[in-house]
Parts: sequence; C-alpha cells; structure tokens
Amino acid sequence: MDISIIEEKNNTLLNRKELNFNVTFEGPTPARNDVKSKLAAMLNVPIELIIVQDMRNMFGKQELSGYARIYEDASRMKEVEKGYSLKRNEIPEPEAEEASEE
Repeated sequence: MDISIIEEKNNTLLNRKELNFNVTFEGPTPARNDVKSKLAAMLNVPIELIIVQDMRNMFGKQELSGYARIYEDASRMKEVEKGYSLKRNEIPEPEAEEASEE
C-alpha cells in the first residue's frame, strides 16, 4: 500500500490539518485502520488523533482517494467531531480481536 498526499491545508481555527490523499494497493481494499496507521507513520503523529472521513474506491482500479483530518490534541477533536465519526475511527482493542477469533 502506497499513500501520496495530494493537498495539505492547515486549519488553525479548528487546530487541525486537513489532507486529501490517494492510496494505491494490491489485493482487497485496505481497511480504514490500515490507512490511519500508514498515515500516522508517514506524518509522525499519534494514530489516535487521525480521523479518516472519506475513502472512495476508484472503479476498475487498485486505487482510492480519501480525506483525513489530523488534530493537535484529543480534547479539541472530541469537541469538533461528531459522535459517529469518532466511533467509526476508533482503534479496535487487541483483546477484542483475539476473543472474536476463538
């Protein structure tokens, strides 16, 4: 999976960065958490402060485009983001994954 950042804007009013990006991949479409972890590694930010708002797969291609927001602190993120968006971007607990596999 390879991520290229198309546009990066700094939104000082909301204390966040806004990114438009493209992802090229092999095989199945990557999960939201996989994209978040790759963005966190690329930009050297904590994964908990990244909200991937939109991921759209391009028909017939192994490519998707997306939009993400990276906050400076968790308290501001909880003030600004809606509940469903926070829930969608939660990081799954490792214990929960192991229990569901058994």
